Amino acid sequence: MYAAPPAIRAQVFTRLPDEFRKPEGTSEWHRYQPGNQPPHSLLEGPSFDTQGRLYCVDVPWGRVFRIDREGGFKLIADYDGEPNGLKIHRDGRIFIADYARGIVLLDPETGEIKPVIERVHLERLKAVNDLVFASNGDLYFTDQGLTGWQDQTGRVFRRRADGRVECLLDNIPSPNGLVLDPSESVLYVAVTRANAIWRVPLASDGGVTKVGTFIQMSGGGGPDGLAIDEEGNLAVAHVGMGAVWLFSHRGEPMLRINSPLGALTTNIAFGGADRKTLYITESESGSILTAPMPVPGRVMYSGV
Repeated sequence: MYAAPPAIRAQVFTRLPDEFRKPEGTSEWHRYQPGNQPPHSLLEGPSFDTQGRLYCVDVPWGRVFRIDREGGFKLIADYDGEPNGLKIHRDGRIFIADYARGIVLLDPETGEIKPVIERVHLERLKAVNDLVFASNGDLYFTDQGLTGWQDQTGRVFRRRADGRVECLLDNIPSPNGLVLDPSESVLYVAVTRANAIWRVPLASDGGVTKVGTFIQMSGGGGPDGLAIDEEGNLAVAHVGMGAVWLFSHRGEPMLRINSPLGALTTNIAFGGADRKTLYITESESGSILTAPMPVPGRVMYSGV
């Protein structure tokens, strides 16, 4: 439908040190995931804190790492859980979408984990995946579980800054990464099993209306993590394809970033002094990649 965009090759910023790599994929998470998942780790959820430091999670082994500017890994938390998405509040608190435990809060100094959302209206969550803050402190998150075309009951929730939780959508075949456009009037959701990005307009009363497919992709395992720049251009980590795509605010392909290592490009975040560097978790090799971007990323809720 569109001409192929120009392509660039990402660079390797750092890799998970051997001392942190597990020898076998024997976790419960591994046993229930389709396809061949890397046994050593599964890096996800890159996000920058209020000081510009990069964090990421290791899903099957319940670990959270902080990565310094030279690429050194420091283990911040090692707990009984499956952290998937990670976002940082402007007050420094770290919120995690934990596949096994719901939305939890991490104290980066002590490594202590506290529950935030385990149930909604007495109902258990399926298995949350990713999360994003609005500028007013509202928290949006996806409840993915093992949904797909065989079970189209994945959900998107919003937790208001005052603690109220509401379900916005409950008919999604595998909701994954999500991001707000610069006006915060549209929520984009990666629908992995449909290989699509949904566009979710947010009405003035807080509801949703006229939800539609914004980008239809093909191949690989589908879209995973999302990030957005100041002009509303959407970056999409295409897991299984070993690529990150940049689409314009109209949905036209602008750039393809190819992984120099594995194919599991799981998630992305803008960073660097000018926010024009895209950081990419490549989970097959257990690495963090980087690529230059034409427009600065939108400022995160953490303020970077």
